[in-house]
Amino acid sequence: MDLMVQRRIKQVLKGDQNAFGEIVELYKDKVYQICFRMLWDRHEAEDAAQETFLKAFLNIHTYNQDKKFSTWLYRIATNLCIDKIRKKKPDYHLDAEIAGTDGLNMYSHLSSGDQLPEEEVESLEVQETIHQAILLLPEKYRSVIVLKYIEELPLQEIADILELPLGTVKTRVHRGREALRKHLRHL
Repeated sequence: MDLMVQRRIKQVLKGDQNAFGEIVELYKDKVYQICFRMLWDRHEAEDAAQETFLKAFLNIHTYNQDKKFSTWLYRIATNLCIDKIRKKKPDYHLDAEIAGTDGLNMYSHLSSGDQLPEEEVESLEVQETIHQAILLLPEKYRSVIVLKYIEELPLQEIADILELPLGTVKTRVHRGREALRKHLRHL
């Protein structure tokens, strides 16, 4: 796949915009997932994913082809999400009731497996609690926790995406885990 992506990048650099469309098709789901896991809002995640690809297209000439393309792309997505988190109003909560519904919130839109209704409710409650705890983390811990435990990226790739030393990433993962443990100790 990396070889094909490198070929497409060379085509884009020569002016072939359709080649970039193929790159978008390859990475759109993963970029959206990263954005959603950091922002916990479908619309904002879609916007961030689109901005990621736009920024990548406009700056493709700065991409170092000796490095992994996905790392470069995920770094753009992560940085855009961090910027959105910083600009976000602090009074916006995902557990707020959706207007025009009877007690529904964004968590009610989370899909679950084929569970019994009681298990589904319990699972949703646990998910909501964990999501709330992740949202309470400072963004520097939230980003590494999302990339490590939700996106399941290796520590070195996280370090590359966030442009941080590996030791800093390990420290932030540890401190983020400790902060989550404090928030979730009642479970």
